[in-house]
Amino acid sequence: EVQLVESGGGLVQAGGSLRLSCAASLFTSAYYAAGWFRQAPGKEREEVSCISSSGSVTYYADSVKGRFTISSDNAKNTVYLQMNSLKPEDTAVYYCAAEWGSCPLSGFGSWGQGTQVTVAS
Repeated sequence: EVQLVESGGGLVQAGGSLRLSCAASLFTSAYYAAGWFRQAPGKEREEVSCISSSGSVTYYADSVKGRFTISSDNAKNTVYLQMNSLKPEDTAVYYCAAEWGSCPLSGFGSWGQGTQVTVAS
């Protein structure tokens, strides 16, 4: 099973930026996808963004389109989520996820431990 470790969360003012990183232990197949879910208190888990192993397929939730950008560095087995123009409603625990296949993710693969993102108004 792939081990995922997130970093980069924190507290930021509305309008600010954060970059999340997700380092994977090993991807043994070229056919995988990785991305981010988030869950705010009292709300359902939401897939935020996803990127395929080739980088040719990406997915963004409507709520983050134009503000978030996902990218990957396959040499480092790392996926990044650049979050700009953050809003208080982006406050959530962000989880990295990876699985065999493409985007969007099913959520039935490997998960990281989560990193808190808090956007103050």
